[in-house]
Amino acid sequence: MNRPPEIAFFPEASFGAALNCVGIAQALQRQGANPVFICHAGFTGVFAEYGFKEYHLPDHPGSSAEAIADYWQDFINTHLPHFDLSPLAQLDTYVGPTWRAIVETAIAAEDDLARLLAQIRPDAIVLDNVIMFPAIANAGCPWVRIVSCAETEIPDAAVPPYLSGLAPGEDTGAFDAAYAAATRDVHRQYNAFRKRHGLHALPPGIFLEPSEDLNLLLAPQAVRYERAEPLDPERFVFLEGCVRHENDYELPRFAVEGGPLVYVGFGSLGAVDTDLIKRMLAVFQTIPARFLVNVGGLIEAYDSVPDNVHLASWFPQPSVIEQAALVIHHGGNNTFCEALYHGVPSLVMPYCWDGHDNAQRAEGAGVGRSINRAGWSDASLRAAIVDVLEDASMRRRLAEVARGMQADPGTSRAAKGILDLLD
Repeated sequence: MNRPPEIAFFPEASFGAALNCVGIAQALQRQGANPVFICHAGFTGVFAEYGFKEYHLPDHPGSSAEAIADYWQDFINTHLPHFDLSPLAQLDTYVGPTWRAIVETAIAAEDDLARLLAQIRPDAIVLDNVIMFPAIANAGCPWVRIVSCAETEIPDAAVPPYLSGLAPGEDTGAFDAAYAAATRDVHRQYNAFRKRHGLHALPPGIFLEPSEDLNLLLAPQAVRYERAEPLDPERFVFLEGCVRHENDYELPRFAVEGGPLVYVGFGSLGAVDTDLIKRMLAVFQTIPARFLVNVGGLIEAYDSVPDNVHLASWFPQPSVIEQAALVIHHGGNNTFCEALYHGVPSLVMPYCWDGHDNAQRAEGAGVGRSINRAGWSDASLRAAIVDVLEDASMRRRLAEVARGMQADPGTSRAAKGILDLLD
């Protein structure tokens, strides 16, 4: 090849997937490749901010960035009460409707995505999503799947079902049956869409097949499962997380100085629940620590902020976590892996999707604790925070985890795997 290889990234419209891909793209760029990004509406400028060229899926009537943002905001507001339910109860109320919205989004994007890929003509495509787009399979180049949710995305008899929050060895019968029922109709719709574009049908409940070329799993050694059938290491490469480079973050001055630093972030979905975060702020006020709290675009909803709390709509998260003594989050795999990478314990308060799986894994692997989103009291939240901050054995375990992850950065291993496809 007499030019730098061009690698097209297509992450789903979430910051977790987007920023995982940024980390890999940074490593590819250092190795001489030319990463570019295909953007969903609403993510314009996110990747350009890191210096990468963007290609934008075009807006259509009713599908502008503003319209899509309004659609998802309404969707989240509708389902906010369902975040208090168990993973099993969420299947009908949240998981099924979410899969339908994802399938409809994939169908709507297909033709425009095919045109963009024909324009870019990449040497490889990297997909970080939970659903397959036929345009990627039909683009005529290798494609790479990133598994950036929990490892449970890849089924195995010894691994708990995806989105279940179950531990290894627990009975999965009720969850498996309810998941199949909740996704049956939308799965038929999706398979019909695949057939129209020349792709084979997928088994029930599966919306994204493994790549025949390369699959990258963002599951560090410390939290991996023992599988009944080990994955082929030629096609399935486990990464020690995928932590991007960010500029250093200078801590703000707090009216009350001193005490450990705690970072709190619940992602774009969780930030919508301002009532829950306000309840948490009242508890934070009683703890001798400093709290950085990511409240997304809703900072104006907070008119009273304790002296030991600083709110912002965005933080350079890896740089903040590096300085923290505890991360309180929703179980998103991006945040979970960043905490592990920097040897920081997690207190996971899951509300949906793979957050339930990662909350269970934090507990099971001894790298964090979980707390029920709906069942905590002021006293129990305070006790959980203090207990984790004072858990010296967990901190020693995490220091060992961090050393291993930092010695083998997932971003570098991912970049090598992608470039090896092109040799």
